[in-house]
Amino acid sequence: MTAEATGVRLDCDGPVATVTLCRPDVLNAQTPAMWRALSGFARDLPGDVRVVVVRGEGRAFSAGLDLSVAGASGPGSFAELATLPEQECADRIAEFQGAFTWLHRPDVVSVAAVQGHAIGAGFQLALACDLRVLAEDAKFSMAEVTLGLVPDLAGTKRLVDLVGYSRALEICATGRRLDAAEADRIGLATLVVPNAELDGAVRDLTAGLLAGNRDAVVEIKALLAGAGGRSAAEQQRAEREAQTRRLRDLAGRGE
Repeated sequence: MTAEATGVRLDCDGPVATVTLCRPDVLNAQTPAMWRALSGFARDLPGDVRVVVVRGEGRAFSAGLDLSVAGASGPGSFAELATLPEQECADRIAEFQGAFTWLHRPDVVSVAAVQGHAIGAGFQLALACDLRVLAEDAKFSMAEVTLGLVPDLAGTKRLVDLVGYSRALEICATGRRLDAAEADRIGLATLVVPNAELDGAVRDLTAGLLAGNRDAVVEIKALLAGAGGRSAAEQQRAEREAQTRRLRDLAGRGE
């Protein structure tokens, strides 16, 4: 399907893929059709892609769930999901989560370029990325609580990992808005730049990520992504094993 039909598109330029939410007239509000398209991008991604940049057209990254769709009575609406058997409902939500979790892939580094609002599903899409470059006008809110819902698009663990349990609870339970300065202070932002410099900052970060040896970057991402679940001794073992693989590969002795 076309980007006009799904509201999202994938553009590949060598080792860089750009995912663009392209519904600027509704601040890139998200729909199940967009999530299906996003999940498909994981299958369509060329093997030479190393960096995935996620951005929104217009003045917002994403205003969150499109309530005109979710509040209707068609597929993916609250009403339709509520009628499903519990396991079927959970399975449908798992499909939605797949639109976000593929950005965790070990073979790519994902970068969110965030301007304007990143609300609810938009906040969780930014959290799905490994790195977040924020324009100064960026505003986050985990607004699901205002609808009587919970964040369910794989964002809760990422949020706790970044800011800690207490801060994550306060952010999710109040649904309040965080500006770019606070996001930077509490560890949500990799970098905050003036709005006019967002594109350049993302290009510079992408160039830095591509400058390193691809296999080394993959190993580094795996080491750091798994560090929180390992003891110190387990992490040291993982480092030794990763370095052994790199040494053997560089010496031409890899299997």
